[in-house]
Amino acid sequence: MKSLSTLLACTFLSAALLHAQDQKTTTTTTTYGDGTTTRSSSTTYGNGTITEYTPGTNFIVKETTGPVTYRYGKKVVYETKNGQVISESDVPTRVKVGTPVQVYYDMDGNARVVSRVVVNDN
Repeated sequence: MKSLSTLLACTFLSAALLHAQDQKTTTTTTTYGDGTTTRSSSTTYGNGTITEYTPGTNFIVKETTGPVTYRYGKKVVYETKNGQVISESDVPTRVKVGTPVQVYYDMDGNARVVSRVVVNDN
């Protein structure tokens, strides 16, 4: 029984660590004008390869933890890994199944809502 408990604890810890590798949150603190006002913001993102894509609706990214479904936000910015914005006319040829991406998102209940997609198709 002790080894079953140990095995379950190790399995849970391994799953948590794998989950943490795909979802990263960074916090930035900015100091304004008089040096007393600060504001923090967090960005959460996942990395993987697009496995299903329905423009304007949702897409699924295969991450190390498995497939993750993302919904589109009101405005989604697409850019290259070098920071260049991808034009709307180029999105259909650059964002497709098999493309490696980094997806920045916010949570809306249990849904991941995309705000930015960084395409790594070089």
